[in-house]
This record gives sequence, structure tokens and C-alpha cells, in this order.
Amino acid sequence: MNPFSSGTRLRDMIRAIRACKTAAEERAVVRKECATIRAAVSENDQDYRHRNLAKLMFIHMLGYPTHFGQMECLKSIASAGFPEKRIGYLGLMLLLDERQEVLMLVTNSLKQDLNHTNQYIVGLALCALGNICSAEMARDLAPEVERLLQFRDPNIRKKAALCSIRIIKKVPDLAENFISPAAALLKEKHHGVLITGVQLCTDLCKVSTEALDYFRKRCTEGLVKVLKDVVNSPYSPEYDMSGITDPFLHIRFLRLLRILGQGDADASDCMNDILAQVATKTEPNKNAGNAILYECVETIMSIEDNSGLRVLAINILGRFLSNRDNNIRYVALNMLMKAIAVDAQAVQRHRATILECVKDSDASIRKRALELIFLLVNESNVKPLTKELIDYLEVSDQEFKEDLTAKICSIVEKFSPEKQWYIDQMLKVLSEAGNFVKDEVWHALIVVISNAPDLHGYTVRALYRAVQTSGEQESLVRVAVWCIGEYGEMLVNNVGMLNIEEPITVTESDAVDVLEIAMKRHTSDITTRAMSLIALLKLSSRFPSCSQRVKEIIVQHKGGLVLELQQRSIEFNSIIERHQNIRPALVERMPVLDEATYSGKRAGSLPPTVSTSTGSSLNLPNGVAKPPAAPLVDLLDLTSDDAPAPSSSDGDFLQDLLGVDLAPIPSLSGTSQAPPSGTDVLLDLLSIGTPPPVQTNPSTPIISSPSQNSQTSVAPLERLSSLSSPLSTQVSSPAGASPIVDLLDGLSPSLSMPDNKAQESNFSGDNNGLVYPSIVAFQSGSLKMMFSFSKPPGNPQTTIIQATFTNMSSNVYTDFIFQAAVPKFVQLHLDPASSNSLPASGNGSVTQKFRVTNSQHGQKPLAMRIRIAYKVNGQDVLEQGQINKFPAGL
Repeated sequence: MNPFSSGTRLRDMIRAIRACKTAAEERAVVRKECATIRAAVSENDQDYRHRNLAKLMFIHMLGYPTHFGQMECLKSIASAGFPEKRIGYLGLMLLLDERQEVLMLVTNSLKQDLNHTNQYIVGLALCALGNICSAEMARDLAPEVERLLQFRDPNIRKKAALCSIRIIKKVPDLAENFISPAAALLKEKHHGVLITGVQLCTDLCKVSTEALDYFRKRCTEGLVKVLKDVVNSPYSPEYDMSGITDPFLHIRFLRLLRILGQGDADASDCMNDILAQVATKTEPNKNAGNAILYECVETIMSIEDNSGLRVLAINILGRFLSNRDNNIRYVALNMLMKAIAVDAQAVQRHRATILECVKDSDASIRKRALELIFLLVNESNVKPLTKELIDYLEVSDQEFKEDLTAKICSIVEKFSPEKQWYIDQMLKVLSEAGNFVKDEVWHALIVVISNAPDLHGYTVRALYRAVQTSGEQESLVRVAVWCIGEYGEMLVNNVGMLNIEEPITVTESDAVDVLEIAMKRHTSDITTRAMSLIALLKLSSRFPSCSQRVKEIIVQHKGGLVLELQQRSIEFNSIIERHQNIRPALVERMPVLDEATYSGKRAGSLPPTVSTSTGSSLNLPNGVAKPPAAPLVDLLDLTSDDAPAPSSSDGDFLQDLLGVDLAPIPSLSGTSQAPPSGTDVLLDLLSIGTPPPVQTNPSTPIISSPSQNSQTSVAPLERLSSLSSPLSTQVSSPAGASPIVDLLDGLSPSLSMPDNKAQESNFSGDNNGLVYPSIVAFQSGSLKMMFSFSKPPGNPQTTIIQATFTNMSSNVYTDFIFQAAVPKFVQLHLDPASSNSLPASGNGSVTQKFRVTNSQHGQKPLAMRIRIAYKVNGQDVLEQGQINKFPAGL
């Protein structure tokens, strides 16, 4: 016989396929066999149709296409005999799914078989319908399935119940038809029918609130009674598993009771006794018993409040944590995390066991236990729990240290009772796992240290000791470098000693040694070395005896390959050599950082910095208005097409160091120039690599155009004048780049600042410029804003606007801030407002000037969005609007 003829047995084809050495040989065998089956299909060979279908199913399981055999399935189903129907329905379930259009052709055959007198054929039809039923088939055949729920044979009732589950999932509207038949199944004695009936009721409750109410009112007591009978039933070998009668039925009952009791106090009270009985009588020695106990616990935690039962349930979970099976411990930890929200005190009793799970060898259990410990921490237990976690940090695996350190740092930051304890714990973490700590953590530690003046000496000494033994921890070294740079004299002089400390002897040279080692250690990155250079610069002023040594260390990086370090080295060397008179002011201690503001920024709760007048209401950490990290239009809801180019944040270092506002500086040509980014500004301030300033006659103004003599360029000098009292009596210069270049090289005493009236006149342009009519730019129920306009002569693109704000209400407005956003083709510069308090009832006004430059003057008109913020009786108020109508010619 031809091995690939229709008469080939299925086992022979399987043997031929398994004998293939390569995939190509297998494909050849399958291809020949499929060709033979196609020929038999075209010849309508009925003798071997069942054999061909069996072969097609095996080929389908190997992953080859078998769509050409779908109609053969329908022909077999339409046959009269049971064997042909069985292979046909099997092929139907395997080769087709509910998305196939050909499935519509089988609906009539299914209906006939569901009404067949042979119960085995009825069972075949129910199995097929339960597996591939579509929504259309469910609507057509639901009455037949509903009728079969009351069939005499229990196997048919069981299959009809499972088929009903598929139907109500596909068409939830049909659920009401199955409520009464499903309730009748709960009285069955046959466990197979009973378990399918319970599952049908469970799914009905999920898809229909009507069914849920029905079962709560009429079936809860019956379910409790049946479950009690199952729990107390004698030994039955038919259903026994590890000494427990039908654990699967137990679990299905408990899940249905959970749904019925959730949100219903009466149903919950009805099932309390049986839940307590299941929880106490079930043996936990076998896996089947543990499965029942877990479902019982989950049901107890889901139904309405019963404190006694919940304590019992949590105690069961506590026993699970001592089980040797990892799966049981893991599910117990998962359930305890849910139980914390219900009864945290009961979970706290198992804290020691949970803490032991943190040290488990299984990574999943360790991680879940750590998350649970994090939820258990409160003000009363934070110290012992943190101590245990830090002790384990010393011996934990490397891959677990990152998660562990993150949780410890979060716990310490959130629940720290005092700053000294916070600093001690963070230093322990940094000493053990500093390389796994994120930057935000040691940033926050520095903020806390700066806000604890009575602990500065204690902290710097503790860091000095720690860095001697754990110098390989990068984050620890950074914090130590920063603190030695800020509080090095307190380390050397043992200032601020606490009773718990032991005095140590540290010389100025020892302090410099720490920084030098941090600079030279091969594992140190650019950030650590850059921080070390800044700390050395500060120590050069505070330790005069080590100044020469510090200079030699700094100069070593003058020819380094890293541009950042090279630039800092050159700049700092210039400060040490050429600017002794202002060095103490430049390197004085950092101002205290605002903890609340820093925490808000970490949480993302602070709005981005905007181009606004400098006021006390913007409480940034260093008291300096920094350039926005994102375009202002993101804050004021302008479209992205109108967004101004984002400004660089590289100048933050200079702002932190000198407090200089990096606002655009007007050039001699009258156009605004953006400040150089990063340390380029500092390079200009130190006159390194900068050509000498142009010499001008002191009697003639440096800037001839009135619009170029603005207040912007004077602001850096005014802020720097506060750094040093000798400098404050000398620094005065008109606007321009030259005075800034000369700032640290010595200023000519002959230079003088133009008087304020001249500046005001030049800025407004009232004397020489064109004047435009004033407009009411914005008016609300209590606030009015007027704009008056003028233009400097010879510069039609620039418009000078004076805003006048009037408060028409009876309350004084405090913390007044005006903000504005313009399209990207317009440049905007705001000057400070005349006051941050707006008098009530129109008894005074606040004025603020700003300059706008329209690069597309004559082509596009001005447009502006404004935002006004103020406080009324301590409450924040925000008003905003859009201005599109400006006078013609602007």
C-alpha cells in the first residue's frame, strides 16, 4: 500500500514524520500527505473521511495550514453515526474558532444534535458549543442549553452548565434566563454537577446585578448549609484528596460566598460561622488544605467587617510565612499586603516573621517581603526596623542591594524622628552601599545637613571617619567632599562636639588629603572630582597655611583631558592668584537650602520657573531665580509653534556660586544676547582668555542709544556688590560687557552709574520716542491692568510697555506676581514690579515695565498671554488671559 494513500493509518503517518532527520524532510512528508488528503476530499471519499480528519488535526498541531479540511468537519458532523460525529466535532473545536465564517453553517447541526435522543451525541454538541460558541450561536441555541440544565443525566447537566457559562460571557443579556436553573443546580448531590452549578452562579453574579441580588437573598443560607455538609462529610473515596473531601468544591463555594458577602452585611453575618469552621478545621499539612485556607482567608478579608475573623485570617497567613514551600510564603506576603489596609495592627504582630522573609534565598520572596516591610513602618517602629534592614544590608546579595537601599532611604526620609538619627542612618547606608544610592538621596542628605547648623561639626566628623573606611563608595565621598568644603574648619577645630562623640585630631593637611585622594582615585567620576575642586577652592581661603598646596593640586588638572575639570582648574587658579580680595566672599558657605521646596521639587509639585519679576514669593533653594527648564509656553498653555527656545540650565552652577542673574545682556547694537552657557560665563567674569576692554572716555556715555541703557545689565553688579563690602563701594558701571570683564580685575573708580532718572527716561522713551494710546489690557471683577506704549527712536521692532495694576476690591493683594508669555518670534524682558503689594479700593497702583522685540515687525502682530498671581487674606488667587489687540504699528 502506498504509505501516503488515504488508507494510511494515522500512526503510520506519525511514524513517518518522526523518522524525518531535518525540517525539510518533515515538510516534504506533510506536503505529500496534504496532497493525498486534498485528492480524497475532492473525490468525496467517505470511507476514510474520519481518518483524514485525524491526520489533519495532527498536521494542524504541528503548525501547518489545514483550512482546506474545514468543510470535512461539517460533513462528518452531519453524518448520522456517533464515531463520525465525534471526529467531526473534535475537528471543529481544533481546526476552527468563533471568528470563522464557516461556523455559521454548523448552527443547524448543533441544534439538531442538542435535541438528539442519544445523550452521547448531545454531550458532543454541548462540548463543541462550550468551546467555540460565538455571540450569534449563543442567541440561537440558548433555549436548548437552558432546557438541558434540567436533563435527567447528570453528565449532560454538568456540560450544559459549563456551556451556559460560555453563553452568558458572550451575551450577558441572556443571563436572566439562567438565574433560576442555576439556583436549582445548587441543590444537586452529584459533586460534578454541583461544582459547575456553583461556577455558573459565580459568573452570573459577575455579569448581572440582578443575579447577584437574587442569590444574596435566596441562596446564601442554602450555600452555607451545603458547604457545612461538605466540610463535615465523612470519608468518601470518590472525592477524597489528602484526607479532605473535594477541595475543589470547597474553593468554588468560598469564591461564590466572597462575591455574595462583599458589600452586604446580612450575607456576611450569615457566613461568618462556616468561614470560622473552615479556617479552624482544615488541616494545613497538605497542599489541598493550604489552598482551601488561602481561599478562606481571601473571603474573610473581602466580606464585611468582622474583626475576630480577620485576626484569625491574618494568623493563618502568619503560619503560611513559616511554611517551607516558597509558593505558599509568596502568596501569604501578597495577601498580607492587602490586609494592611484592613487591619494593620494584626499584621504588625507578624513583623519579625516578615523581616526574616527579607533574608530569604528566593529573590521574589525577598522583594515582596521588602515591599511589605515598607508598608509596615510607622513612627513607633521605624528605628528597630531600620536597624534590622541596615544590618542585613551588610550581608545582602549585590543584586538585591539596589532595591534594599532604595527602601531604606525612603523609610528614613519619610519617618525620621530627628535629624541626627536621619544623618546617622543615611551615613550607614552610604558606607555600606553608597554606589547603589541614587543621586536624589545624597542631594536630600546635603539639604538636611545644611538645615541642621547644630550638627554641622558632628556630621563632618562622622563623614571624615566614614570616608577613611569606605572610600570606595562614590556617594559617600561626594557628601564628605561637600561637607569638608563647607565646614572644614569645624572638622579641624572640633567645633560643635556632642556628648556621644569621641574627639578626633584632624589637621588642615588631613582635610586636604581627603580631597586630594578623592581627586586622584581612579574610580572617581567627573562629578566627584569637580566637587573636590570646588571644596579645595573653599579650603584655600579657610586654611591659609594650605593655600599653596591647594593651588598645586588644582593646577595639576590645568592640562587635563576632561574639559570640565580643565576649565574649573584654570578658573579657580585665577581666583587664587589674582583675586585675593574677593575670594572669601566668593567661597563663603552655601545659604541654607529650603527643605520643603526641595521635597516639593522631587515630588514634581513645584511649577517650573518662569520669566517673572524677581520677588520673594519664588522660594527657590538658593534664593535665585533660575532660568526655566522648559519653555514658558508649557506653563501658560501656548501652542508649541509659539514656544520660545528653551534656555540652557548650564548656568546654574554660576548662579549657585555667585548669585548672578543670567538674564539676556543688551549688546552695543541694541539686541539682546543670551549669556554664555555653563562655565563660559565664569570664564568671562574671571577675564580668562578675554581681550582687554575697549577704553572709552569716562566723560562720554558708553552706550549712546537710550534703549541700550537698561536695568538688566546692571543687575549682576548690584547682586555681586553684596558679596564683599570693599567691592560694594566701588562697583558701579553703566550697562555693557566691559564692566563685567573688568569685574574681578579691578574697577576704575572713575566709572559711575548714571542716575536713576536718566535710566527711567531712556527706558520709557517718553522724551525721544513715539507714544501710542494706552489700552485696558485686562480687567476682571476686582483687578484692572492698563498698558501704555512707547518706542525708542531708530528701533521700530522694540516696544517698551508699562503695565499699571489697580485693585478695585476692598482687600489688599499681597505677594503680587505678573507673568507673561509671547510667541517665539518675540523676545520679552520683564523688569521688577514697583511693589509686591497692591492697595485696596484703587488707593494706589503697582507698575511694571517690560520690553518686547518683534523680530517679524510689520508681518506678524504682537500677542501675549498673561498670568497674575496674588494672595487675598492668605489664599492664593490666579487670574489669566490672552491679549491679541495691540495698537497698530507695534
